[in-house]
Amino acid sequence: MTDATPPQPAPDGGPDFDSMTRDIADVPAVEVITTVAVHLMSSAAVNLGLAEEGEQHKDLDEARKLIHALAGLVTAAATEVGNYHAAPLRDGLKSLQLAFREASVVPDEPGQGPGEKFTGPVYG
Repeated sequence: MTDATPPQPAPDGGPDFDSMTRDIADVPAVEVITTVAVHLMSSAAVNLGLAEEGEQHKDLDEARKLIHALAGLVTAAATEVGNYHAAPLRDGLKSLQLAFREASVVPDEPGQGPGEKFTGPVYG
């Protein structure tokens, strides 16, 4: 995130929260938003069974929640982060929405899948 040196422990051995707070204040909002979005995407992909040994981690209920949250974040933040950052997030979201439909035994109708309340219907 930044090139700053890692926070040093406080004198009592615990984390130095003052130093950590100053570090996070230096991180641009667009970087925080995109980092959170990437974490949501990664977690959703794992829960869709798209990782190595994916079937053992597959949980479509969890994937639905993550994709829905991602769609809300991407939709709400798109105007704030600009098209340069929003476009790849929207592409990743659409890919996850389509992967969810494909992974489902009984796929949702277009417009009813995870996050489609925010994005509109997603077609392959």
